[in-house]
Amino acid sequence: MLSERSTATVRATLPAVGAAIGDIADLFYRKLFAAHPELLRDLFNRGNQASGDQRRALAGSIAAFASQLVERPDTRPDVMLNRIANKHASLGVTPAQYEVVHTHLFAAIADVLGDAVTPEVAAAWDEVYWLMAGGLIAAEARLYAQRGVVAGDVWRTWEVVGRVEETPDVATFRLRPADGSPAPAFRPGQYVSVQLELADGSRQIRQYSLSSSPGSPLRSITVKHVRADGTPDGEVSQRLHTHVRPGDRLRLSAPYGDLVLDHLDAPLLLASAGIGCTPMLSMLEHLAERGHRGPVSVVHGDRSPSDHALRADHARLTAELEDAAAHFWYERPEPGHPAERTGRVDLAAVTVLPGTHAYLCGPLPFMRDVRTRLLAEGVRPADVHYEVFGPDLWLAAG
Repeated sequence: MLSERSTATVRATLPAVGAAIGDIADLFYRKLFAAHPELLRDLFNRGNQASGDQRRALAGSIAAFASQLVERPDTRPDVMLNRIANKHASLGVTPAQYEVVHTHLFAAIADVLGDAVTPEVAAAWDEVYWLMAGGLIAAEARLYAQRGVVAGDVWRTWEVVGRVEETPDVATFRLRPADGSPAPAFRPGQYVSVQLELADGSRQIRQYSLSSSPGSPLRSITVKHVRADGTPDGEVSQRLHTHVRPGDRLRLSAPYGDLVLDHLDAPLLLASAGIGCTPMLSMLEHLAERGHRGPVSVVHGDRSPSDHALRADHARLTAELEDAAAHFWYERPEPGHPAERTGRVDLAAVTVLPGTHAYLCGPLPFMRDVRTRLLAEGVRPADVHYEVFGPDLWLAAG
């Protein structure tokens, strides 16, 4: 909880800090990478840095955290902290790195706001930072302990034992631990980080959902080939697609992520678009293996059937469930596809049962549309669970 004195100061300065937070985040990253270029080379996603998404996510999360401390002082934004902590744990972030961030973030605040940063203002925002950092450090420590790993040492070497071309732009890589030890357990919907050495010597990291069920003897990641076109965006997926074959080895983190299948006694809705189907396939396979008997609505949107990665599995696993129905929308359907499911996903055509828990994964506009419809149907906001590929601009803005 923020101290009474700092609460008054943060409330008074929040509009000014909020208005400048984008400039502060931009300057912070420039200062950070000038002092520690290895962080941009081997930890931060260069594509998100180039697009500005990471800066916007940082700015939004700090502003959202400070706003909640002021407006709802008796609660803590645990949903936001847990989501960030899972991502940090998959990267191996250490407590010492929060000191590094503090140094350069507060230098950026002082540079951007100038004389407005009085000692009292600096102390209040310092308290905000360490409340947020302390919450994250504690959450990450719990996540590391659960996996039996040490902060900063989350990586194991895995062998690629199979590769399946799902579509012209999507491939599934089947993996097992290179040392022959058992694969770590995970919950349906979680992801791993893949650390890949690129041609320039950098070791870039990307997160990919596990698309197999926890009961599978192998682990699978299904990766869409994002065309890099000379930019950092897509550089890891491009190398995976063009260079990685059975017999090769990859460095994977322990599994993390807070989009996990739960509430199995409630009606379920699994909604995805594009490559967002990957965590849903893990959930569906898990439900099928358990002989799940409750109602499940499966919703997916894609450009065309040929672009729908894992389409056959998506349909087959749904059909294996006792009380489930699949609703696939295509912008360019094949002949015979229902006209009412042509174009973008429209949940008006899907019955949303009372008490539904919904799991969403896909582009942000898709998830916004689905969430809006679900709330209109009476689904509680807390019962809508989601995963975002890349910086979580949605959560930061909320």
